Amino acid sequence: MPREIKKQEETEELGIKAEEEITPEEIKIVAPAGWKPRTELGKKVLAGEITDISKIFSEGLKIAEPPIVDMLVPNLEKEIILIGGSTGKGGGIRRTPFKRTSRMHKSGRRYRISVMIVIGNKNGYVGVGLSSGPPGKHQEIIEKSLNKAKLNLIPVRRGCGSWECLCGTNHSIPFAVIGKSGSVKITLLPAPKGVGLAVSDEVKKIFRLAGISDIWSKSKGNTQMRTNLIRATFEALKKLNAYKIKPEYESKSGMTIGKVG
Repeated sequence: MPREIKKQEETEELGIKAEEEITPEEIKIVAPAGWKPRTELGKKVLAGEITDISKIFSEGLKIAEPPIVDMLVPNLEKEIILIGGSTGKGGGIRRTPFKRTSRMHKSGRRYRISVMIVIGNKNGYVGVGLSSGPPGKHQEIIEKSLNKAKLNLIPVRRGCGSWECLCGTNHSIPFAVIGKSGSVKITLLPAPKGVGLAVSDEVKKIFRLAGISDIWSKSKGNTQMRTNLIRATFEALKKLNAYKIKPEYESKSGMTIGKVG
């Protein structure tokens, strides 16, 4: 039996159409209506004692409930990372929003699908979430990934660290950083204005939602594994917050941390 026909039959048995696409419109940011917080932080946010998410990060508090992010960062946008692939016409790979994996069981093959989502407000806050589940429950897996992305939300330091520019605005990053995940190692470098996002299409989604418009990158390892590539990029953005910066350099590079609105 030809490989393409066999694969089509497998997807039909699983209830997954080969043409099925997940669009950003399918991701719904649920309002915290009827939310009953279970953590002290959630109770303070609901009571109005904490109205700025930057206070949570400055005090080192952990976000354990997605509605906290819904209330404090209401203008979040979202993107789906195309981490999967299926056989395209004439060979090659057609990228898909979900990645399907299988394992052998005594009763036969067991399949699972994974979805990766990036969220951000385009002004210094970004989060990444990855979740998996059985086929046929796409919307549930999307919601789980979205909630994980909210719990992983981080502020991003932005600035102009390029010696070719030094314009003092926050269009890029203030200094070079390295992120790793699996075999993938990515180096992010500040770029002058006008360069744009000199990275792969899926990585561009992270920087757009983080509010970065100019950046260079160098990567090593199996970058075809997009989950590791996105994770490595996210880890690099995390490291921007780990360094102590002199006040004079902060003002010179126009360094800012995430803002709401």
